[in-house]
Parts: sequence; C-alpha cells; structure tokens
Amino acid sequence: MKLKELLTNVELIETHADMETEIGDISYDSRRTQKGDLFVAIRGFESDGHRFIGAAVFAGASIILCEEKPDDKVPYVLVKNSREALALVSKNYFGDPSSRMNLVGVTGTNGKTTTTMLMKHVLEDCTGETCGLIGTNQNMIGGKVLPTERTTPESYELYKLFGQMADEGCKYVIMEVSSHSLVLDRVAGLRFEVAVFTNLTQDHLDFHKTMEEYAGAKALLFERCNKAAINIDDEWGGYMVERAKCPVFSYSETKLEADLVAKDIRLSPSNVKFCALAMNTLERVSLEIPGRFSIYNGMSVIAACLLLDLPLNAVCESLKTAKGVKGRVEVVPTPEDFTILIDYAHTPDALENVIKSMKEVTSGRVVVLFGCGGDRDKTKRPIMGEIATTLADYAIITSDNPRTEVPADIIADILAGVKAPKSRYKVIEDRKDAIAFAIDNHMEGDLIILAGKGHETYQEICKTKFHMDEREIVAEHLAK
Repeated sequence: MKLKELLTNVELIETHADMETEIGDISYDSRRTQKGDLFVAIRGFESDGHRFIGAAVFAGASIILCEEKPDDKVPYVLVKNSREALALVSKNYFGDPSSRMNLVGVTGTNGKTTTTMLMKHVLEDCTGETCGLIGTNQNMIGGKVLPTERTTPESYELYKLFGQMADEGCKYVIMEVSSHSLVLDRVAGLRFEVAVFTNLTQDHLDFHKTMEEYAGAKALLFERCNKAAINIDDEWGGYMVERAKCPVFSYSETKLEADLVAKDIRLSPSNVKFCALAMNTLERVSLEIPGRFSIYNGMSVIAACLLLDLPLNAVCESLKTAKGVKGRVEVVPTPEDFTILIDYAHTPDALENVIKSMKEVTSGRVVVLFGCGGDRDKTKRPIMGEIATTLADYAIITSDNPRTEVPADIIADILAGVKAPKSRYKVIEDRKDAIAFAIDNHMEGDLIILAGKGHETYQEICKTKFHMDEREIVAEHLAK
C-alpha cells in the first residue's frame, strides 16, 4: 500500500517523504520492525518510541511517523498525535474492516466481561450470525478462542483482529472498551453502533488521578457511537447521558421513567429472576448467575439488543440459556456443607457488591479472601480493607498480584482501613496458604469468596508470572 493511501484522514504537520512509497507493514516496536515498514514512534509509560527511531531504521523501516523530527536523515511524516495516527493508518492498512460489522462497545468499572459474554450468546442465539468478542478474558470469533493480553488491544492489533473477524463472517463485534484505550487512542477511528455504560466506581486512579478524569475518559465512548444504553441508577449515569452525542436508551431498577425497568426481582443462591419492562411490554428474565449485580448485567444486554432491533421476548428467552463467565461468581466444586466462589472483584465497589449479594442469598457465614494488586491505585487499599472486614463475617487478607511491590507493604496499606476487631480477620501473606486456611477452618453453611483473581491463572511477582489457578489449589487441597 502506498504511503499516501495509509495517511488518508491523518492530520499531518509536515511531510518529508515520498508519498508514492510502497509500505510493507506498520510497526511501533523497533524490535519487530522489518524492511519496508512504516515505523510509528509512540510515547509509552516506560519508554518513548522516538528513542528507538535509529533502531527501527537499522531494522529496515523505510519511513518514520513521529511527533518529533528525527535526528537521522530519514524520510519522515510529522503528526501532532502519533497514537491517534497509528490507529488511523492501521485502519487504512487493513481496509477499514470495522465498517463491515456492527460494533457494540461496553464500558464501565464492573460488569464489562459478563455483559459482553452474555451479549455474544444472545446475538448469536437470536440472529444465527457469527459474533466476534474482544475482552479481558479472551477474544473470540464464534466459538474459536484467541489469546488476549489486555482489555482493549493496541490499535494495530485491534484493526488486524477486526480484519480477521470480518473475513470470517462476523456481523457483530462486542468489545470491552477500557478507559485507558479511550485516552490512549487505541479505538480512534471506530464508530460504534451501540455503546453501553454499566457503572463507574473507584479504579485506575493511579492513571486517571481523579474520579472526574476517570469519568471523562469513559464518556469519550459516547461521543463516537450511534446509540447509547446507560445505567441511570449509577451516580455517574446522568453525566454519561449529558456527554452522549446520540440518542440514549436508559435502564434502571428503581427509576420508572427509564426506558427499561427491572421489576419483581427474586434472588436465590443459584440465579436471579426479574421482569423486564420496556416499550409497554413485560417479559420474564431468568439468569443462572447469582447476585443483584446480575440484574444490571442482564438489563445492559437487553437494552443493547433492543437498540440493535432484536425483539424483547427473544432476548429475554435467550438469556435463560446463558452461562456464567469464568472467574465471575464462579462456583468451585466442594463438599455439600460449604460453598466456594471465585470472583474477579478487585475494586471497592465490586468487593462490596459481591459480599452484599452473597449475604442476601446465604444463611451461613460469608468469608472473603482478598488482596490488592501492586503498582496500581494505592488509595483503594484501605477502602477495600474496611469493606471486607465490615461487611463479611470473616476476612482473610492476603496477596493478589504484588508485581514489583513488597506484599507486606500492600497488606499494611489494606490494614490501615481496618476498624474491625482482630477476631474478624486474619492476615496470611501467601495466597495458597490463605486458601488452605479458609478451607480447613470453614463452618457448615459457609460461603467463601476468593476475590480478586477471577479468570487469571497466574500470580505476577517481580515482573514474572507464576502459574496459579485457584480452581486447582482448591481441588488439590480438598483431595488431601
């Protein structure tokens, strides 16, 4: 593809290159650059791609796309924002594949993964079409699972994935859209048919600094969609409605003026049931995923599907056959006298929700085991310590992914928020030992929540990921 074709719709400051140059591929990592590539220099958190222009040229890059003029006498194109430019040249390179499909973007602190998985099930069930999925747990094309490293891939990989999905016949793509991806222009150039807002609670303040900044990042999604489904029960829902530059379809459990309302709610240890009221029609919904938050996940799916012109009765009927998501309120096999759940709850709100939801449906104790991730928002640690030791009947404070931090220091931050007596909690730094303690000391009727790891099958310590699957740990300990 010629350089001039790649640069379609890219805002250029200065061009010092032959626009007729044939480009073989696009790279933004000098270690992966090949002869004939367009190398895009982007600024990262730990390094700046402009420092590696020389290495990219040595590797064979024919043209550099950058924000600063390179010192080397090489052909270059100067832009204001090379991250946005990377997305746009990737879009052009892969032939704008996203325009051949209906994109549904889901954003929010909690509920994104479950919502996208449920929506994929419903869309495939109701339309018979192949759907693509891009998310935290995995990327999928129909039933085929693809590897994933982050919630929203870098823009080059994202457009490459869209191309694969379009070529394999996907009519819909449902994707989790993180706040990082919106701020860092990973989704630049995309137009979403429907965008969904689930909720907004404290997370990622190491990156966004304030909740207002975090909300502003999420709201960017509603400036690039045709229709929006917004949870107006959330305290930030009204803000998202104001920021939306498209028609809004609201959903709520409590506000009767919403376009979709959940009524006649029934909770049990194994499922949730409610009636969905929309467009003067009432349909029964049953979801085999326990917890009050499942009502909101279900409503977000219903709202988005209605905006995609699917009939309410078909959507609600399809939800009855939907399965839970790995690591989200996932029941682990145990003896009959107690229950273990694995859940990804790693924010204050998510931890509070899962504890409260389980207390609503169990007659025994709720025991929560959790830690906090290293090199991430430190302000949430004492908050989570207070939530766990106040709401649960017993808490076990342990390690999550310490990354480059000292586990004991993270635990100390958590303990700073604990006001409960020591009889209500225990500190066990090693997560495997903590799980063993929870099992060995369970009481009849206990519901034990292993919070924070969810779908993850590793523990990250000092930049190395060690295998750790909580399902295996539970099974091995029970077998002893």
